[in-house]
Amino acid sequence: MTACSNNSDNLAGIVILAGGASKRMGTPKATLTLPSGEQLLHYHVRHASELQVPILIADNGRGFYVDSDATLNKPSSPVMPIADYVSDFDADNNEQIHTGGALVAIESALQTLSGLNDSEVSKNQHASWLLVMSCDSLIPATDLWQKLQLSITPAADKRVICLKDDNHLYPLLGLYHLHIEPDLKAYIDSGQRRVMPFIQPMVKAVPFTQDWQHLTNFNNPKDFKLACAALPK
Repeated sequence: MTACSNNSDNLAGIVILAGGASKRMGTPKATLTLPSGEQLLHYHVRHASELQVPILIADNGRGFYVDSDATLNKPSSPVMPIADYVSDFDADNNEQIHTGGALVAIESALQTLSGLNDSEVSKNQHASWLLVMSCDSLIPATDLWQKLQLSITPAADKRVICLKDDNHLYPLLGLYHLHIEPDLKAYIDSGQRRVMPFIQPMVKAVPFTQDWQHLTNFNNPKDFKLACAALPK
C-alpha cells in the first residue's frame, strides 16, 4: 500500500476545537496569547489557511472572533463557525448540550464538509479526510497534516489516524475519514460521548515527533508557559 503525496489533495477541511470550558486554565484556551502577541485561535487559523481548505471553528457558541487577515487572499480557506451536532438525545437531556464533548463537534464538521463537497467552496470534491485540531496544542496544522497523511492507505479498517506518545493516544490531533459520519452520528444518537471506545476499532496511531511532546496537552497556565517556551524560535 502506498502513502499519499505531500500535498493536501486528500484533505477536505480542518476543524479547530475551541469550545472547551478550560476551567483549570482559567480562560478559554482559544483566547490565550502567545509570546508573539497572537491569540491561539488566530495562530491555528493562520497555519490552517496554508492548506487551502475550509476551516471550521467549533467553539460551542462562544462566538470567538477570527482576524480576517489570517486568510486574506486565500478563497479556498474560508473560516466558518459551526454549531455542535444536537441529537434527539441531547434535546431530551438539556445538560448534554453543554457537555457533549469533542465528538459532537467532529460530527458537525463531518456533516458540514459532506455538504460542501457538492459546492464551489470545496477545492477537491474527492478529498476524504477531516483534520481535527484541539486548542490544547501549538502544533501547526501544516506540520500535523504532513505527519499524519503519510499513514493514509487504502485500508478500509483504519478510518482514524492520530498521534500517540509512550502512554496515550491523542484523538483530537488526528484525521477522520468522512465516511465514518453515519457511524459517529448513530453512536452520538445512542447517548454515547466517549471518544476512545468509538475510535478504538478503526484507529491507526502515529508516534509523536519528539519536538512536539511539549507543544501539546496544556491544561493550566504553567503547562501553557512551558509549551510557549518549546515553540521553535
